[in-house]
Amino acid sequence: MPENLGARGEDEAARFLRSLGMKILARGWRCPLGEIDIIAADGQTLVFAEVKTRSYAAFGGPAAAVTKSKRKKIINCAQAYIKSKPAIAAAFSGGESEGGVFVRAAGKIRAALGGESRFSQARFDVIAIIAGEKPAHIKDAFRSGTG
Repeated sequence: MPENLGARGEDEAARFLRSLGMKILARGWRCPLGEIDIIAADGQTLVFAEVKTRSYAAFGGPAAAVTKSKRKKIINCAQAYIKSKPAIAAAFSGGESEGGVFVRAAGKIRAALGGESRFSQARFDVIAIIAGEKPAHIKDAFRSGTG
């Protein structure tokens, strides 16, 4: 895979999510546990999106590359992201905590991310991109605690 194919795919995924009305909050967010490709706001839902880009659809296509191990890393990074943002973390305390991110929030908050969003839940999406094709958006592709 050419080195910049992944970056082009992430750019395309960000444009695609914006076209769906989502607000991109962060791209390439890193922590010691790994990286989240795109973090977005979809109304009151905080979305952690993994982008997989391939030149062609061999071996199950790009979505097949989101393995159990990769999902666990994404969940752990999402938890680290939430903990790094006190206003968001406050909304997610008291929710499901086993296995990673708090999936359901106890209440809604005004986030400290420009003051524009309230998050009541989190979701893990996969954006699968095959060069030259429309992105495939797999909403709620996996959940915390499901491995």
